Amino acid sequence: MTAETPSPSGDFDLGKLLAGRAGERYELHARHLNHQLPRMLHTIGFDKYYERAEGAYFWDAEGNEYLDMLAGFGVMGLGRHHPVVRKALHDVLDASLADLTRFDCQPLPGLLAEQLLTHSPHLDRVFFGNSGTEAVETALKFARYATGKPRVLYCAHAFHGLTTGSLSVNGESGFRDGFAPLLPDTAVPLGDLDVLERELRKGDVAALIVEPIQGKGVHESPPGYLRAAQELLHRHNALLIADEVQTGLGRTGDFYAYQHETGIEPDLVCVAKALSGGYVPVGATLGKDWIFKKVYSSMDRVLVHSASFGTNAQAMAAGLAVLSVLENEEIVANARAMGEELKSRLAALVDKYELLSEVRGRGLMIGIEFGRPKSLKLRSRWTMLQAARKGLFAQMVVVPLLQRHRILTQVSGDHLEVIKLIPPLIIGERDVDRFVDAFTDVMDDAHNGGGLMWDFGKTLVKQAVANR
Repeated sequence: MTAETPSPSGDFDLGKLLAGRAGERYELHARHLNHQLPRMLHTIGFDKYYERAEGAYFWDAEGNEYLDMLAGFGVMGLGRHHPVVRKALHDVLDASLADLTRFDCQPLPGLLAEQLLTHSPHLDRVFFGNSGTEAVETALKFARYATGKPRVLYCAHAFHGLTTGSLSVNGESGFRDGFAPLLPDTAVPLGDLDVLERELRKGDVAALIVEPIQGKGVHESPPGYLRAAQELLHRHNALLIADEVQTGLGRTGDFYAYQHETGIEPDLVCVAKALSGGYVPVGATLGKDWIFKKVYSSMDRVLVHSASFGTNAQAMAAGLAVLSVLENEEIVANARAMGEELKSRLAALVDKYELLSEVRGRGLMIGIEFGRPKSLKLRSRWTMLQAARKGLFAQMVVVPLLQRHRILTQVSGDHLEVIKLIPPLIIGERDVDRFVDAFTDVMDDAHNGGGLMWDFGKTLVKQAVANR
């Protein structure tokens, strides 16, 4: 080793640290982090010891294989440890770049911005941050400054993040309670153009921020709504912000979900999650040239909005690798094809199971909603769960999917009888078969009065009552 290349310190051995203390994972979280997380995982039987992951699969300490239909809340669009992304990160670390000097222009941010903008040719510039909520915060600030207006409209039941600005446009009161005062923004019903126009007439609206498909409950904006909303907004000198943090980069079978319909050209677009490749946190806000030029209107304002780690080389390299994989491996087309197959096969079960109400969504973003059954025996059990806490039946389905079939899923928001499927975009027909077979088995159990499933439901009822 030379003076220019110092030898690694012998005082830190990550493998040894994990080997010695990985078994304490739940105790460490309970002691030092969010103590309710391990408590919740223990209660529902999700307290697994996952040791390895690749693609759309996990393996636990006993070597059992699990199918991931959650993708880290959408972060793992390419699955875990995609070889192209891994190589890009090894390459960028080995390059020893002069990263984050603050007073130069490295090539990787410009290259990633260039590639991102090819997928939305009506947009011109990109700001890089570290997360989806930061991408939203950037859009809110830019919209307010560019229009000179203070208020942003958002849709009821929306989720745009949990930092103070993005929380102000969060449509779920459970996240907002206790954190007031927030910014003076206003909720409007998704799809209601009359209410939107009424708010716009007040003259103080900077923008409407909207998820083309809402993550909570998987509700798609009605056909024609985004285009009509865009026309109304522009007529009143306000902007359209598309939050594509979860729906973007192929999730819905188009590169962006707003591209499902023609003629929609948001003024600002927020992306994150899948752009990371599952490795390095990254967020991006894409916007029109005039908006950026108004925010950064002089050299005095060159740092008026910035992020310390926003253009770090590792994140930029991961993003470039992700975009390359999306194109070269036809990931978006796969999401569309597998999503159509999965949705159609699940929708065919609605007439078979009275507890199954609706299957909706687009691409590999699918909501499975449960509803009140007709038969007396099932209805009495359903009523018992609803009286304790809405959403318990969906949780009853999620648990056996994991415990019995080793498939990881999630309930799509608090107090909702909806399971949301957002698997890695690389899944294939074998994975679709596995999920449909497992889901059918769980539904059979629920409708046949299977003791284990309903016994677990009673446990959930007791837990819900105890938490009141």
